[in-house]
Amino acid sequence: MKKLNFFLSLITLLVIGNYSFAQEKTVTVGGAPMYPSKNIIENAVNSKDHTTLVAAVKAAGLVETLSGPGPFTVFAPTNMAFDKLPKGTVDMLVKPENKEMLTGILTYHVVAGNMSAADLMKAIKNGGGKAMLKTVAGGELTAMQKGKKIVLTDAKGNLAMVTIADVFQSNGVIHVIDTVLMPK
Repeated sequence: MKKLNFFLSLITLLVIGNYSFAQEKTVTVGGAPMYPSKNIIENAVNSKDHTTLVAAVKAAGLVETLSGPGPFTVFAPTNMAFDKLPKGTVDMLVKPENKEMLTGILTYHVVAGNMSAADLMKAIKNGGGKAMLKTVAGGELTAMQKGKKIVLTDAKGNLAMVTIADVFQSNGVIHVIDTVLMPK
């Protein structure tokens, strides 16, 4: 009977008092926890650092796609990354008449599949110091290692540093970057 009471007390403690073992491991992005059980859109809308990206995704009509099963690897530029673009660029891109151009830029930040930072580093190593990533837009990004960080080079030669890696989602992974990537 003592063993049974001890066992029941232990279960009660674990279930009611301390259930951290069952909680999701989150990464904080833009002041909000990113939950692995939520999809890319469900998480991104909570990041205060990605409001411009979310607005652009909505304007391009990509919400349903990025809420879908994927998997997707998304290189997500921050608001500060968008602020680096020439003044007026974002306002111009989100206009309905520029939807195709905006869609091309945004899908240039997406690679099909689920590539963690370790997967990217392995591809870089296997590629002799660089990995060529085919984007959903049909272009290529070049991934290289700089110290312990991953750096991406776009078609125009712009460099983007991965500032937060491995933000796992139910339908892929997000890597936060500090520069907007541009296709040709």
